[in-house]
Amino acid sequence: MKIAHIVCVATALIATSVAAQDGGKTISKTTINFGTATPGGGFPLYGNAFAAVMNDADPTLSIEPRNTKGSNENIPLLEAGTIDIATVAGEPSYEAFMGIGRPRTHLKILTAMYSSPGMFVVRADSPYKTIRDLVGQPIAFGAKGSGLPILSRYMLDGLGLKQDEDFKSVYLDHAGDGPAMVLDGRVAALWGAGVGWPGFTAIATSPGGARFIAPDADEIARIRAKHSFLKPLTIAAGSYPNQNAAINSVGSWSFILVRESLPDDVAYRLAKTLHASEATFCKKLAQACETTAANTVAAAPETDLIHPGVLRYFREIGVVK
Repeated sequence: MKIAHIVCVATALIATSVAAQDGGKTISKTTINFGTATPGGGFPLYGNAFAAVMNDADPTLSIEPRNTKGSNENIPLLEAGTIDIATVAGEPSYEAFMGIGRPRTHLKILTAMYSSPGMFVVRADSPYKTIRDLVGQPIAFGAKGSGLPILSRYMLDGLGLKQDEDFKSVYLDHAGDGPAMVLDGRVAALWGAGVGWPGFTAIATSPGGARFIAPDADEIARIRAKHSFLKPLTIAAGSYPNQNAAINSVGSWSFILVRESLPDDVAYRLAKTLHASEATFCKKLAQACETTAANTVAAAPETDLIHPGVLRYFREIGVVK
């Protein structure tokens, strides 16, 4: 009965006809249930922009974002067929694809979202300037269910540090709670990743400003020697207020993953609509400028992890053979 219920739920997610506003005609509208993360984080920001652009570009689509606890909840929700698509950070995606600490997942990639170089942010007037300076301090490592604490755990492990032993680790109920904790001194630093990340923006635009802390060149080499799946990534100068120099770090690509049973024709339509709208999406959200077909092919750990319907579109436009 449980399996039958899951199948029914999954089937129901692809909705049927609704009345369009164009001359009162009835059209078939495909509803996509889209899991993101907790309010105040980068995934809901991206997910809401993604839905707006896609729904405007194709009136027969109705992509409906919903807040979740983040990547670690989104993966089982997708596997159960409870949602259709979801934002998932690079590290939990990698662990699920490779079967690290769990059985290998059969989920597929719809698109690479954006690269996520990880780093800490502190108040500009704080005494902390290196990762070693933060040892022993209270650090907000992100929302409990998000992928951010997984990225930091890998990075710190590469430096011989243990996240929950060498730091006073704080895990948030909501991603948006972190900036206030830094500004009022409850934590020394907030961990985050990528361009346009709301937590970084909030602290960087505060009256006192911010300082970013990332691994140096030797530390990056040490991290990658132990965890080679982490890639060297750079946040360009000017990505945040008063950030006058580029910041080098390590990280991965976040993805929109889809349930294994998402029909090929639906995945094809989503890919075609998305990549025909790349310029519009880029104008709407800075980090979405990295959401391209070419980046998806480059970021996927293996090409066959991309949904077959998406691959069909990629072959048509010559991104894959």
